Amino acid sequence: MKKQVKVVAAIIENDQNEILCALRSPEMSMGNQWEFPGGKVEANEDPYSALVREISEELGCTIEPSYEIFNDHTHEYDSFVINLLSIKAKITNGKPIAREHSKLVWLQRENLESLKWAPADLPAVKQLMDEK
Repeated sequence: MKKQVKVVAAIIENDQNEILCALRSPEMSMGNQWEFPGGKVEANEDPYSALVREISEELGCTIEPSYEIFNDHTHEYDSFVINLLSIKAKITNGKPIAREHSKLVWLQRENLESLKWAPADLPAVKQLMDEK
């Protein structure tokens, strides 16, 4: 049986209605694909606490999550199954810095599909594009 992984991703929007997109570094699995920043939910951790922790670790800024799941998607890769919970959030302190990713970009919703997204993130991308 494939390993199951629960992951949270932050959909961070700025004052110009742009969404923060993160490019996975070539050293990461699924390198050079785009994703919403986030990471694994640890044992006995709720998704919102995990998201705040992961964004602090990965981007060096503080966020306030919306406390509702925007998109809940399970995707099966060759070697594992990911349950990806996408949660909208706002930056409350600091500016995002790419500590683990190759690059960060802010994009308008209508331009999101111009990037090559990791497959698990695609349902959230589509939902965001359908929103406006």
